[in-house]
Amino acid sequence: MTVRNNYDFSGRHAVITGGAAGIGLAIAARLTEGGAGVTLWDRDPQALAKAQADLGSQSIRIEQVDVGDEASVQSAADATVKAAGAVDILVNSAGITGPNTSVWEYPPAEWDRVMRVNLRGPFLCCRAIVPHMRANDYGRIVNIASVAGKEGNPNASAYSASKAAVIALTKSLGKELAQTGITVNCITPAAVRTAIFDQMTQEHIDYMLSKIPMNRFGKTEEIAALVAWLCSEDCSFSTGATFDISGGRATY
Repeated sequence: MTVRNNYDFSGRHAVITGGAAGIGLAIAARLTEGGAGVTLWDRDPQALAKAQADLGSQSIRIEQVDVGDEASVQSAADATVKAAGAVDILVNSAGITGPNTSVWEYPPAEWDRVMRVNLRGPFLCCRAIVPHMRANDYGRIVNIASVAGKEGNPNASAYSASKAAVIALTKSLGKELAQTGITVNCITPAAVRTAIFDQMTQEHIDYMLSKIPMNRFGKTEEIAALVAWLCSEDCSFSTGATFDISGGRATY
């Protein structure tokens, strides 16, 4: 029998980007278990509708959002605050891998696309949501980075660079908000088997597995468990921090 820690999110409302599938959806399920209201932000309306139905909670809202578009993000933020009353938790989980190829062969348009979603997205979402959190002097922000942002995966330069930048963004924003009731942290998972694997070559998937000492991929519910703590009131003295969840891969 699996024993799980429970966190009380009653009266809290969370925004989860990329929340219609994969890690984002698992995080949504974990937070709703604790009583949180959740708004899923995603660009896929069909996936959003399915996620809302699958979660089966009256506390789930959905917003179709392009996280790389300033107007789309601001509109969703305003609508969410109006409907929910406040946003207490922001989890930036939306992300894409980009092609698996060498730097000298990397298409510039694909590089820009990865940066738009993986880096510009969290920036715009934090920019839109933080003022609401500051008004309430409370918030928990969790950015989903990657162990690739620490180590740099070969043939994944845009993804690795974008996740390294997310780590730096987390540290900067965490320091800016350190004397408020808002904490900002990020996690650096090793590979977790989700639909994002469909964007990768088998060679790259095999490479990622070979680097994990536990010799397995992470599970979405394992990621969600760490994020749940980071979103809780218990996480009160960690900010601007990077939390490893890589099956032993990370060395710092």
